[in-house]
Amino acid sequence: MLYITGDTHGDYNDFIDRTKKLELTPDDTVIICGDFGFIFIDDYFLTKLVKLPWNIAFVDGNHENFDKLERYPVENWNGGKVHRIAKNIVHLMRGNVFSIEGKTFFCMGGAYSIDKAIRREGVSWWSRESPSNEEYRTASASLEKCGMTVDYILTHNIPEKGFYELGYCPDMHDRELVGFLQWVMETVSFKEWYAGHFHIDQTVCGKVRILYGDVVPLG
Repeated sequence: MLYITGDTHGDYNDFIDRTKKLELTPDDTVIICGDFGFIFIDDYFLTKLVKLPWNIAFVDGNHENFDKLERYPVENWNGGKVHRIAKNIVHLMRGNVFSIEGKTFFCMGGAYSIDKAIRREGVSWWSRESPSNEEYRTASASLEKCGMTVDYILTHNIPEKGFYELGYCPDMHDRELVGFLQWVMETVSFKEWYAGHFHIDQTVCGKVRILYGDVVPLG
């Protein structure tokens, strides 16, 4: 069984509270829509996640330690590229399409940190929070390969239209990514879209569901 939730920010107790009622087994996977945050400065809570008897997958957000994340080995996993964090934990790399339990997922992490000014580069902020040109090319090629059709889309950020529905104007540094996601929404055929980033549980654009505390089962 697959479950989707929002940002965890390395908060082990909150993550366990969200999942403790699910009765998870070794066949189950919880997918996090960015700002995983357990690979940051101290790996203490990551070692606790490794001991859990179920699986974790995540797209990256903007608040990740990309220096450490990118040191993990890259593997082919369910049709796409992942960073293998542990036996039960994988990072779903940007622009890849995965086939998990008979369902296809297009994954595109990343976002711009509006609080960048109060963060320190290489300590609490990394420029790789936003996708590179190569990652956009990977994304486009992956979507073309699957005929521009997937079952689910998993991102950290949301399409541009969603910002306006929430009453925000996208930051100029974020416009490339949210514009790309807007193109994805208008071009790709999909059933459901899940995102994080905004620390709310709300649906925008008709079928883009932003998650934070909610945990959604995919039957």
